[in-house]
Amino acid sequence: MTDTLITACERAFARHETFHARYGWFRKAVIEAGKNPDLFVAEDATVTLGVGKNMVRAIRFWGGAAKVLVEAPSSGKRRTSSVLPSGNGEAIFGAHGADPYLEAPGTLWLLHWWLLRPPCELPVWWIAFNRFSSVEFTEDDLAAFVMDEVTRYGWAMPNESSIRKDISCLLRTYAAADHGRASLDDLLDSPLRGLRLIERSRAAGRGAASGTGYRFLLGAKPSLPEEIVGFAMLEWMARIKAARTVSMVNAAFEPGSPGRVFGLSEKALNEAIAGVVSTYKIGQLVTTAGATHFVVVASESLPEIAQTLLAKYYEGLRLTLSRPLGDAPAAYCDDVLTLAATAGGAK
Repeated sequence: MTDTLITACERAFARHETFHARYGWFRKAVIEAGKNPDLFVAEDATVTLGVGKNMVRAIRFWGGAAKVLVEAPSSGKRRTSSVLPSGNGEAIFGAHGADPYLEAPGTLWLLHWWLLRPPCELPVWWIAFNRFSSVEFTEDDLAAFVMDEVTRYGWAMPNESSIRKDISCLLRTYAAADHGRASLDDLLDSPLRGLRLIERSRAAGRGAASGTGYRFLLGAKPSLPEEIVGFAMLEWMARIKAARTVSMVNAAFEPGSPGRVFGLSEKALNEAIAGVVSTYKIGQLVTTAGATHFVVVASESLPEIAQTLLAKYYEGLRLTLSRPLGDAPAAYCDDVLTLAATAGGAK
C-alpha cells in the first residue's frame, strides 16, 4: 500500500485563516484546551489566548493539523465543537510535557512529521513534499501542479485563491524572509523555518514575471536526530507496510515516507537508520542483490519501539517523555496503555 492524495489527506483548503503557526501556539492550544474543551467557541477565547478572533481559529486549526489537539467525542447526534489535547499534545506540550517550549530541534521535526502524516489536513503541503518533483520552483509552478493533482484524483476543484493561500502559508512557514539562514526574528515568527527544508532561490525565479523562486533543500539534515528518523520510519512501516521489513529505496522515495517528508536522500536516510540500528539494536540493515532493507528484530510492536526511540531522544537531552503518544484524546491513550499493561501482566 502506498499513500495517495485521497488516502492520506482530508479535502481541506485554506483553513488556517492565512496565519502560519507561531512559536508558542502549540503549547498554548494544549494547555488551554485541557482547561476548557469549549475554549475555541467561548466568548472570552480572544482574552484567554491573547489573540484576535481569526487567530483563535488559526490556533485551533494548527493544533488539530499537528495532531496535538483532537475533536472531543460527541454525545448524541449533535456534532461537538469541543477539542481536547491528544496523547501527542500532552506528551510534548502538556503540564508535564517533554518539550513544552520547543527547545529541542527534534520536536520541530516531530511537528513537521505530524503535520504531513495521515490524516493530513494540509493536502497542498502533502502534495508539495510528497508528489512535486521540481527542486527549484515558483509559486505558479507549484500551484499548477497542485491543481493537476486535485483533478487527477477526482476531487472537486477548490477556488484557485484557496490553493494559493495554502502555498503562501507553506512558504512563509518554511522559508526564511530573505536569502540565507533564518534570523532570530524569523524563527520566533515561524519555528519550522529552522528546519531549512525550503529556501528562497534567485535562480528559480527565471525573471520577474515568474515571481520569487524557491528551492527544496534535499539531502542530509544536520539538525534532524536519528531517533526522530527512526520514530517516523517505524510509524510509517506500521501504518503502510504492516510489516517488519521495508526496502530503503521505498522508505526514501515513496509518497508519505520519511525520506520524502524530511527531504532526505537515500544515502542520508540509510546513514540515519544505520545510526539507530547501531545505537539501539532494534533491527538491522540487510543488503541482498544490491537492495538494502531495514529489518526490525526487536520483539515489541512497531509503535512501542517508535515511542521508546522518542523517549530515548528526550532522555539524551535530560527531558522526559512520561506518557503515551497518540492522536486520540490523552485520557483514551492512558486507558489503552493501562489495558496493554494489564494484558501483558496476565500472560
